[in-house]
Parts: sequence; C-alpha cells; structure tokens
Amino acid sequence: MANYSRRDFMRNSVLGLAALPLGAGILSKTAFAQDLPRLDPSAANAQALNYVEVASEASDHPAYEEGERCDNCMFYTADNQGCQLFPQNSVEPAGWCQSWTSAG
Repeated sequence: MANYSRRDFMRNSVLGLAALPLGAGILSKTAFAQDLPRLDPSAANAQALNYVEVASEASDHPAYEEGERCDNCMFYTADNQGCQLFPQNSVEPAGWCQSWTSAG
C-alpha cells in the first residue's frame, strides 16, 4: 500500500511541474497587459478616431451621444484598460472615440 501512495505522489508532482511553464506564461502575459502605456490623445492614431480622455469633451462631435464612454464600449478590456482599436496602449475608462460601439 505504501508504494501506491508514493506512486500517486510522484505522478502528481510530475504533473504539477509540467504545468509550471504554462502558469508562468499566463502570469507574464497578464503582467505585460497591465503595463500598457496610456494612449496620448495627440498621437496620430488617437486623432484619427477623435479620441478624448473625457467623453464630454466630444459633445460637439456628431457621432457622440451622452453616456458613451470607453468603459461601456465593446472594444474596451477592463482588466488592463485596453482597447482593441489601440492594442499597444491603455485608454482612459471615461474617454471616448468615434468608433464607440455599445458593449451590450
């Protein structure tokens, strides 16, 4: 019976060690995602989509409607404040751009 327990321990240890690289890869991607630099509204790609850091500043834009913000847009990623339209940057949750699309 003691050999059976030792065998279980060895099998579980090997499986746990095999999973370490996968876990480390997931953690490093998460850490990287949280370190995205904030999108500069004066950057060419931000200006192309009329990005502003405060949605109400876009009130004179014809596409803007009250209540539209980055944090309720389908392109927004809450865990890293990222945006699929600006994959190298994070965006201000209270911001807005003309590509805003309802998340719901």
